[in-house]
Amino acid sequence: MQVSKYNASGNDFVIFHTFKDQDYSALAVELCHRQNGVGADGLIVLVPSDKADFKWLFYNSDGSQAAMCGNGSRACAHYAFANGLANSDMKFLTDAGLISSLVDGNIVESELTEVLMLADKFTDMGREWSFYDTGVPHLVSVVESLDEYDKELASKMRHKYNANVNFVLNDGTSLHVRTYERGVEDETGACGTGMAACFYSLHVDGFVGDNSKVYPTSKEEVNLRIAGERLFFKGKVKKVFETNI
Repeated sequence: MQVSKYNASGNDFVIFHTFKDQDYSALAVELCHRQNGVGADGLIVLVPSDKADFKWLFYNSDGSQAAMCGNGSRACAHYAFANGLANSDMKFLTDAGLISSLVDGNIVESELTEVLMLADKFTDMGREWSFYDTGVPHLVSVVESLDEYDKELASKMRHKYNANVNFVLNDGTSLHVRTYERGVEDETGACGTGMAACFYSLHVDGFVGDNSKVYPTSKEEVNLRIAGERLFFKGKVKKVFETNI
């Protein structure tokens, strides 16, 4: 089989397309393994759909499925356009709903699904949290320094609320985010829906406007903007290589 390796803002993915819509969780574990496989944060499989240009199946590196992944959506869109599966302006089906993406060279912008507030602000484990679903659930805590990131605390919050955990710093001109991702069970180089949740949370609280630069741990710049009630997520995508397995 032929697979492609993609990187989007520090998240890496193995991607391929097929006519077979089936469970690829075991294959995800195999391909995403950093030592014995291709190595990636997740596996994306594109299959046919009668409701959109295509449907995606998304798996974390541990084989668990996720409804949505912001960086994955941009890598997926680039792959689909490059392989003639969709036009540059496309729509594809995810478990979180229909996603729209626009490919312009190596820059891809995705329109994310409607944001849902899962709870009012609350305090737990000594920190204040916002709780939003931007395709998958995310806890957000504002910090004065990214050194406040605490892996042990993040792991506890992740399991208690079954959500990804984000620490966000607002420096007045841009946002800086560290994310602990479920399914990976560690901090990742970037998380698109996590950055979106951070941006949305600070936008609702009046700390950022309708548009903001956001930097994940990978330091790769992305742009988040809100139009109406929809979030748009834009940044560079890189095809690393393709290979036969």
